[in-house]
Amino acid sequence: MIAFILRRSLLSIPMLIFISFISFVIIQLPPGDYVTAYAAQLAKSGDYLSAVQQEAMRERLGLNDPILIQYWRWITAIIFKGDFGYSLDWNAPVSTLIWDRLAITLALSTASLIITWIIAIPVGVYSATRQYSVLDYVFTVFGFLGKGTPDFLLALILMWISFVYLQLDVGGLFSTDYQNAPWSWGKFVDLLQHLWIPLVVLGTSGAAGLIRVMRANMLDELGKPYVETAYAQGLSERQVVWRYPVRVALNPFISTVGWALPALFSGDVITAIVLNLPTTGPLLLQALKMQDMYLAGSFILILSAFTVIGTLISDILLAWFDPRIRYA
Repeated sequence: MIAFILRRSLLSIPMLIFISFISFVIIQLPPGDYVTAYAAQLAKSGDYLSAVQQEAMRERLGLNDPILIQYWRWITAIIFKGDFGYSLDWNAPVSTLIWDRLAITLALSTASLIITWIIAIPVGVYSATRQYSVLDYVFTVFGFLGKGTPDFLLALILMWISFVYLQLDVGGLFSTDYQNAPWSWGKFVDLLQHLWIPLVVLGTSGAAGLIRVMRANMLDELGKPYVETAYAQGLSERQVVWRYPVRVALNPFISTVGWALPALFSGDVITAIVLNLPTTGPLLLQALKMQDMYLAGSFILILSAFTVIGTLISDILLAWFDPRIRYA
């Protein structure tokens, strides 16, 4: 197992180096640069930036340097100084902008992921072991509705219900009175009043999809000979189901950890914008629109690194759960 972990960890290093370069190249691909976007934004407000001023600005920001020099300057600063660069649009260090929002994003996304798994696994197991029962049909309808309803639409409906019937203003994570206040019991209660809508919205579609996956996997496993053998040995239904087929049916859940980790960082951008959540998703969208190269590149680099790390964790967990993968 240790040799497997070391081999997979070493393979991740060249992958991270390659991804860091691709991340920087991707943000250079659209036509124009930050100065072009900045000049267009000024033109909309009636101001004007001459060609000479634009060229001087590019020279000052180092945008005229070859892409390899720009990449080397950026990546060495990250590796040796932990400096992700300077946001041209926000006029602030990238590290400050990212890490300020990362804690909120991770807390919100982790909570929604845990709720999704807590709902999806037992419901999927119940639907498979009680196939074509009344509750199985109820959960099937819930699954189709959850997958078919866009997250932003569900967010708007819940916000309307909260505002009209509960007289609650649920936009953002805090009320105006507690926005910049120090932590207290009142601020914690205020957070809970705002937090339930993002958790319901983000958890609904995820749980709906995973219920169907868990049900299908369980139905495949329940008909296999090893399950009949376990019943023949006198084990109860609960012992057989939760000890054997559930363990095998969880493999797809474990393999998706690699996708869940970057999702925790990015969050659901559209839902975050609709609910006015201070997460990293809207900040990434704004950086891409303004071609804020260091901020956008740092986001893509971190997302890619999280994907590699998440895949590594998935492989290790799968090898731990299933010895066939370890020795393949």
